[in-house]
Amino acid sequence: MIPTPTRFRRTATLLCCLFASTALAQDAPIFTGDFPAEEFQARREAVLDAVGPGGVAVLQGAGSPLAYQRFRQTNSFYYLTGVETPHAYLLLDGASRRSVLYLPHRNARREASEGRLLTAEDAESARELTGVDDVFGTWKLSDDLARMAWGNRPPTLYTPLSPAELAAMSRDLATRGNSDIANDPWDGRPSREANFAARLRDRFPKLDVEDLSPVLDRLRLIKSEREVALIRKATDLSGLGIMEAIRSTRPGIYEHELDAVAKFIFFRDGAQSEAYYSLVATGTNAWYPHYHRGASRLEDGDLVLMDYAPDIGYYTSDVTRMWPVNGVFSEWQRDLYGFYLACYRAILDAIRPGDVATIMGEAATRMEELARTWPFTRSHYRPAAEAFAAAYRRRAAGRSSLGHGVGMAVHDVGDADGRLTPGMVFTIEPQFRVPEDRIYIRLEDVILITGDGAENLSEFVPLEMDAIEALMAQPGLLELYPSPLKERPNR
Repeated sequence: MIPTPTRFRRTATLLCCLFASTALAQDAPIFTGDFPAEEFQARREAVLDAVGPGGVAVLQGAGSPLAYQRFRQTNSFYYLTGVETPHAYLLLDGASRRSVLYLPHRNARREASEGRLLTAEDAESARELTGVDDVFGTWKLSDDLARMAWGNRPPTLYTPLSPAELAAMSRDLATRGNSDIANDPWDGRPSREANFAARLRDRFPKLDVEDLSPVLDRLRLIKSEREVALIRKATDLSGLGIMEAIRSTRPGIYEHELDAVAKFIFFRDGAQSEAYYSLVATGTNAWYPHYHRGASRLEDGDLVLMDYAPDIGYYTSDVTRMWPVNGVFSEWQRDLYGFYLACYRAILDAIRPGDVATIMGEAATRMEELARTWPFTRSHYRPAAEAFAAAYRRRAAGRSSLGHGVGMAVHDVGDADGRLTPGMVFTIEPQFRVPEDRIYIRLEDVILITGDGAENLSEFVPLEMDAIEALMAQPGLLELYPSPLKERPNR
């Protein structure tokens, strides 16, 4: 139906009112306050340096969520732009050293329901906020690439081919997920990155498409001061959440209740999501390092492991602690945990800038000594301890890493190439097992390499047994605020 002038005026008036009410009610920022435009611009300049004058980099942002979930941009796209608009694209032209942001056009209905987003109509604001040179609608990306592709000297086109990281996602699990889909005979879809690269090759056959992921990985390996500040906050909340879970632990509660306590701490102070699902494992559940069902009841006499952290402004942490369910370490728990903690501190004490194999070798020597001399109370503990130290020695000889990187993903990208350099952030998490009893012990801390040493960002979270027992003696949230459902058993 063709609208009459009166109906058209009513429609226009309604849209104006919607935008006006949205503007009046919307006090949430439409762009990050964690980084200035200059930092995003410096990151883009580093990419331009890497691709050179004969290269062009193109990045695809995340699509719209398929559920009632908060939109989260891909790590790579956010790293270079800070933009949290679905279906955005970025082009970095090595020849002109210009950066162009492509945004969808404004959707009045969506904004009236969900609030403002940066769109193509906000070109001036987007340029100012991000520091890019130009902002256009998404339709223009194809036009701009076609112009480059059919020139006399078409550039090499770089785009990330590794899986994009979204909420609670690291590349290792994203790769596994894509592999599972590819191997499913009733599915077999390509990854989003593979699909994008295929479309680029199909539409612009004169362009060679290469992988941008290694360039971005190298940049993300060394953290800036602002990145470290966000990781520090995520670590603070991770530690505080675990400490509240320690206070709340009592025999008879369930693993998911400790998960709930930590979530409260995280989201109360600004977490946008979990960095990964909570690993709360009581008793022999801890034998599985990534157990996360949360369904078991905590029993008197067991140890419980908790490994959990939030996502703060696209940056994460990774902290693990273990403690006795009943609040007091038993003889066997003191025996094994005490040995493990002494080895763990040997590793912490050795960390500094420099060669990883040398650092690990120093720690391994101390661990081997502890395995020989520790006064174990049960005969089968010593072979397990010796196997633990021997495995660490083999890792040192193989120039393995101390742990895994932490940053925008909990298993962050970037290859340290056998050396620790100021600005790197990573965890240590040696795993000690006693197979005969299915006992598994693991601790984990977040380490920042500094100019002359290392800082343990999670050092405030108790490690010593006496300190853990003292913390467990304090009342926790679950005790202070018991579940109302448990008081209504017939409901």
